[in-house]
Amino acid sequence: MSTASTEGSLKSRLHADLTTSIKARDELRTATLRMVLSAITNEEVAGAAARQLSDDDVLKVLAREAKKRREAAEAFASGNRPELAERELAEGGVIDEYLPAQLSDDELRGLVTQAIAQAGGAGPQAMGAVMKAVNPLVAGRAEGGRVAGEVKRQLAG
Repeated sequence: MSTASTEGSLKSRLHADLTTSIKARDELRTATLRMVLSAITNEEVAGAAARQLSDDDVLKVLAREAKKRREAAEAFASGNRPELAERELAEGGVIDEYLPAQLSDDELRGLVTQAIAQAGGAGPQAMGAVMKAVNPLVAGRAEGGRVAGEVKRQLAG
């Protein structure tokens, strides 16, 4: 199978799901998918030259958009705007359907332990080497802040 045919398949699925949601008159899903596809297009045209995003790049955009929704929901909730917080969480739920399943705390702990052993470091000075080793293992299945927190905890302990 050539790379050209797999290139953008997640983006193609998003476009197909958008068409389906429009036909079904699903306002939330339609608005969310349009916003995500817009973010993907913006990423493709950012920089010196336009490019076609790989599925991994599309997943990074989706993860970033999901994180924005969670942060906005928290801000709306703390600002006593529960209806807006619910909307953000609902949009985040739509985006989460396209992301890989998130790692549990135990799974993350195990991967960080494995990366520390692989990097062969201990103490806070090994943070960079351990993060470099653990990031490919985690690959979009846990937020960076969560991973960094677990690495710091294990290196300090």
